[in-house]
Amino acid sequence: MLHITFTQRRGFDRGRSTAKTSKTKILAAVNTWLAISLLVSVTACANSPNSKALEESLAADPRLQETPLPVPVPPPATQVDNSTNVKLPADFPTEIPLYPNAQLVAVDRPTDPAEKNVQLRWETADPVNSIQNFYATEFARRNWEIVSTPPTEGQGSLVAKRDNLRVSVLISPTQKVGGSTEFGIEYSNNNEAVSASPQPNNSESTPSPSPLPNAPNAGETAVTPTPSPKSEKATEQNSEIPQQLQQYAADLAQLGVLKVRSKPGGNLEAASTLPEPNKAITRREYARWLVAANNQIFASRQAKQIRLASESSEPAFSDIPKTDPDFPAIQGLAEAGLIPSSLSGQTKDVKFRPDAPLTRETMIFWKVPLDTRQMLPAANIEAVKDKWGFQDASKIDSQASRAILADFNNGDLANIRRVFGFTTLFQPKKSVTRAEAAASLWYFGVQGEGLSAEDAKEAKPATN
Repeated sequence: MLHITFTQRRGFDRGRSTAKTSKTKILAAVNTWLAISLLVSVTACANSPNSKALEESLAADPRLQETPLPVPVPPPATQVDNSTNVKLPADFPTEIPLYPNAQLVAVDRPTDPAEKNVQLRWETADPVNSIQNFYATEFARRNWEIVSTPPTEGQGSLVAKRDNLRVSVLISPTQKVGGSTEFGIEYSNNNEAVSASPQPNNSESTPSPSPLPNAPNAGETAVTPTPSPKSEKATEQNSEIPQQLQQYAADLAQLGVLKVRSKPGGNLEAASTLPEPNKAITRREYARWLVAANNQIFASRQAKQIRLASESSEPAFSDIPKTDPDFPAIQGLAEAGLIPSSLSGQTKDVKFRPDAPLTRETMIFWKVPLDTRQMLPAANIEAVKDKWGFQDASKIDSQASRAILADFNNGDLANIRRVFGFTTLFQPKKSVTRAEAAASLWYFGVQGEGLSAEDAKEAKPATN
């Protein structure tokens, strides 16, 4: 029974295998027949009208070949000139001061005609504080109006304007690899008129001299008076004053400060302008002007005036007796401790040398105490050289160096910057001209607290 069942099962499996093999062979034969039929059909219709339609249906779309994909156009960018030999723009305003030790590396011009800002990029080996001090000094010296100053030294923007020009000096606190400093000058023209008048007394911006009288309005007839010989001489003397110092001298002359003697021992003569402005000023003349300018500018503030000495005072200098016409002013300075004398602990036989030329270091030594109104700081050659960058700092007198260092701390109102502009040579023993002396006396005080000759003119009551 068991044998029969096994035999039947094996026979059944053999039948299934044979059927499966037959089915596979049939499918292969069908596929072969279909392939041959398709090949024959294509070959047969190769030259038929339908062959072209078939070919075109399988070809690429010709529109894709003729119309390439659009390439996006970048927006217009600022044109930058980074060539090695970059030149100043042809329309660069000559009124803008240029830092002497810098190289122009790029000129950025906007492509939009409505945009008028032009930016110049510069490189220099100097530190950022030298750049900032240079532009602050030059803008003040050239009678620009300081709009804003950097919030911290060596960082930010110094903005100034004059007439239709507005300039921003862009200062960065970092230096590039290799030690060079990069800064920018951005300028533009605008239609705003710029005033050259000083700022209010409590302003921290740099004061500037009063503007020259305006020209007659259009339509008005300007009457030209025939000048007298005296006025011709005054005009000639005015033209001899360096342009940067003219308004300083004019303001002080209107206050009656710049009095001189036409001959030794003669009477003091007040003039509407500064006579012989390029002549070296004597120590006597500067002492007289120093007292007169201080007392005129602080006419309403008695506590800041210098008291003139009386004839009962014992002379502090052996060469300035009581009979000397300038004894009250010179003795007054000595008694106030503003100039070295026997009263301030010097040797008893101290000479003032009234007719000797005034030197630069002496002028600063006498003037700065009337700005700070406090004890001068300790100083040495290295400190002066570090702050001012003077190459000849070693030639400065040790006592005068204290005043020179304190003058630096007065920022844009420093006497050295106002009188001599930017310089790396102080030349301490060089004689001071009358025009330079007048410029030093135009302002008394420190930043944010002081008065100028222009302020004194405005406060002075008008006389008929």
